Amino acid sequence: MTAPVQPTAADRRQWARYLVEERAEGAVYSRLATRKTGEEREILLALAEAERRHEQHWLKLLGGEPARLPRAGFRSRMLGWMAGRFGSIFVLALAQSAEARSPYDAEMHATAAMRADEKVHHEVVRGLAARGRRRLSGSFRAAVFGANDGLVSNLALVLGIGATGVSSSFVLFSGVAGLLAGALSMGAGEFVSVRSQRELLTATEANNDADAAAGDLDIDANELALVYRARGVGPEEALARAERVVTAARAGARRTTTGTVGTHAGHSDHEIVGNDWTAALSSFLLFASGAIVPVLPWIFGLTGLAAILLALALVGIALLTTGALVGILSGGPPLRRALRQLAIGFGAAAITYALGVVFGVGAL
Repeated sequence: MTAPVQPTAADRRQWARYLVEERAEGAVYSRLATRKTGEEREILLALAEAERRHEQHWLKLLGGEPARLPRAGFRSRMLGWMAGRFGSIFVLALAQSAEARSPYDAEMHATAAMRADEKVHHEVVRGLAARGRRRLSGSFRAAVFGANDGLVSNLALVLGIGATGVSSSFVLFSGVAGLLAGALSMGAGEFVSVRSQRELLTATEANNDADAAAGDLDIDANELALVYRARGVGPEEALARAERVVTAARAGARRTTTGTVGTHAGHSDHEIVGNDWTAALSSFLLFASGAIVPVLPWIFGLTGLAAILLALALVGIALLTTGALVGILSGGPPLRRALRQLAIGFGAAAITYALGVVFGVGAL
């Protein structure tokens, strides 16, 4: 029988790195759990406990706690810092990417159970991140759309106006006018959109009139069942609900459960759509926050090429930032999404600038 192979110094250093990474990941899940309640908290605590199991594996191979340990990687330290300060959706989106790249697939000293654990962890984190994405999707889409619309449209406006050779004061006036016009247009459009949708929901909302008259029916519950069938309930379930309503009404009871023809669904739909004034104000501010960026050089007195270059730089940073955020939250590569956002924004601005040059030369 051959003696077990003694670990090399390189092996021990690698095990120590695995150890600190497992501790860092467990700390991330534990910190996120403190910001949650109910099922999500239990899931995060279970993930933290699993990381502790992995930690014990490396401690056993190392023969106990090493005297010195390396620092966790930059990504793990960043996740730990973010976990205590930001919303969990950003941290979980980053953790999802980290869990997808398990080092244990090619690590001979990791157990098969640990490799399987990492794959399961990736799916668990993906599921938790998906919950957050669903909660965030509507408002995040509006935020990205509003801010980027302001950035790109006003950059294109000031570059196009500036390319015609007009004075810097005219460029500034045009930029401010574009900001106000665009923000007001966005706000008004969002107000009309949300108000119209709420009015449409109100027109299709259920009421309790049929239930209130159920006790006076002199026929079986079949006709009342048509109310439920018209709302998409199957024939058997519709008949069963109608019979319960008629029975309760004849006994003098008021039906307040989900079996009644109530307004609960309408209230929920209204909450999903949101408030029209809130939506309008949010759209106004989001557009304005983006549209002010290209105008800043002229506001602070810059002119000519210097103002244009600074406007491009500021808008470029903003586009890269929003693109990277979209990438993080969608689970995609942040750099690719950031560059895509930059290319789209600068492409639109370049076309407008070229048109401004053409019209400016023509005017001369």
